[in-house]
Amino acid sequence: MEYTQLGRTGLKVSRLVLGTMNFGPQTEEADSHAIMDAALDAGINFFDTANVYGWGENKGRTESIIGNWFAQGGGRRDKVVLATKVYANMAPDGQPAWPNHDKLSALNIRRAVDASLKRLQTDHIDLYQFHHIDRDTPFEEIWQAIDTLVQQGKILYVGSSNFPGYKIAQANEAAARRGGTIGLVSEQCLYNLFERRAEMEVIPAAQEYGLGVIPWSPLHGGLLGGIIKKEVQGGRRASGRAAETLNDPAARARVQAYEDLVDKHGLEPGEVALAWLLTRPGVTGPIVGPRTAEQLESALRAVELELSEELLAGLDEIFPGPGPSPEAFAW
Repeated sequence: MEYTQLGRTGLKVSRLVLGTMNFGPQTEEADSHAIMDAALDAGINFFDTANVYGWGENKGRTESIIGNWFAQGGGRRDKVVLATKVYANMAPDGQPAWPNHDKLSALNIRRAVDASLKRLQTDHIDLYQFHHIDRDTPFEEIWQAIDTLVQQGKILYVGSSNFPGYKIAQANEAAARRGGTIGLVSEQCLYNLFERRAEMEVIPAAQEYGLGVIPWSPLHGGLLGGIIKKEVQGGRRASGRAAETLNDPAARARVQAYEDLVDKHGLEPGEVALAWLLTRPGVTGPIVGPRTAEQLESALRAVELELSEELLAGLDEIFPGPGPSPEAFAW
């Protein structure tokens, strides 16, 4: 496994991030524990979750599964850089949030941290991430709450998720005005070969302020994992974002061209999609969310994959990026 610094911090993290969103909803607890053991054995030390994972009536379930794994001992907690998130309404789906039980008020941040720590069975969170922007809470209030939690030893670093570039700037400028606050150290965003809009504003802002970029959905919901070939062979059919995209003939043609290009080079589509992200400026490591141990093994191969200049050029031809800002939209 390769390691890198998380943004401008001294924190060393693996270049693959273990995503845990499937733990509970799709992967049973025992299998989830086996996947985490396998990830740790492979050198993955960066685990990502969120307080809302588990979904539906079981929000918080994923954190509890991780907490039960930590409780098995064996140095599990000490070896893991643990990242979780705050923002979501933790009430069962369809029920409104009780006032101050969601988003980023100082009150909810304090409550959410304590609830996550209890579920995770740990005394601190290494990277606490804002899952979404809160248009109603000023960053001065947010940073005041965070500073208190850092002083209490409950969290060490703070990151954002799904932030636009201007919010990354606002957040870190507010932190700088306070003094003594390190500010955001990472941004977790939707970024992959098919969806490259983050290159226009989000990633440049992250690089300017020294944030590590952590792409989520690196296979775009399975779209870049050889989905057309799997359909033809009678395997798993596309669903969600991937299925919607394939309904567009032009998009389907691009995905087919991608699979053909990768096949020409004798490689696997999902592994190429991950390896491509590892070549991108500013990227710390993509989040892989295996449902099975076999999917984890495939993701691990991507770290050692060397993409030729010919292949990289071909990928850019099929999936061109938006170009730099402001040129991408100004002329």
